[in-house]
Amino acid sequence: MGITAGSYTLGPESGRLLVKTTRTGFGAKAGHDLTIEATRWRGEATLDPADPAACSVSVEIDAGSLAVREGTGGVKPLTGSDRQDIEKIIREKILHSDRHPAITFRSARVEGTAESFRVEGDLTIVGVTRPVTVQGSLSEDRARGSATVVQSRWGIRPYSAFFGALKLNDEVEVHVEADLVPKR
Repeated sequence: MGITAGSYTLGPESGRLLVKTTRTGFGAKAGHDLTIEATRWRGEATLDPADPAACSVSVEIDAGSLAVREGTGGVKPLTGSDRQDIEKIIREKILHSDRHPAITFRSARVEGTAESFRVEGDLTIVGVTRPVTVQGSLSEDRARGSATVVQSRWGIRPYSAFFGALKLNDEVEVHVEADLVPKR
């Protein structure tokens, strides 16, 4: 079965939206590479396999819904308390989710084929909007996409600890994979 033209909904009921961070600096071995999941998000995709230019996608993420799912590397394993501390830092010091409750993406241009497409659009984080490119693919009724987000372009200072000896890399990878659910 191929993709049919129409409108589709995306969200945590049918997919996952993950942010992957990596660490750097002299103290990198004390930290963890993190996989963080948005637990509350929704999106809409309008698809027309015959005309990529007629396609569009929009996604809204609840900035307070980011949950640490995995921490790899590091001298010690990530504890439940570590996860809670990291999630609080993300909400309060990085994303300021009390003032900026939503992260949004709106496509401006789609090109390519269902097997390999590129979506250019505007990503708004902490009230700052910048262009970003998502590389993606559709197979059967599943969409996959990924983008590299350079935090400093949005005015976000990558997290650091131990007087800068441990830092997160400025670039984070965002991955989304979701079933396309026809919009009702």
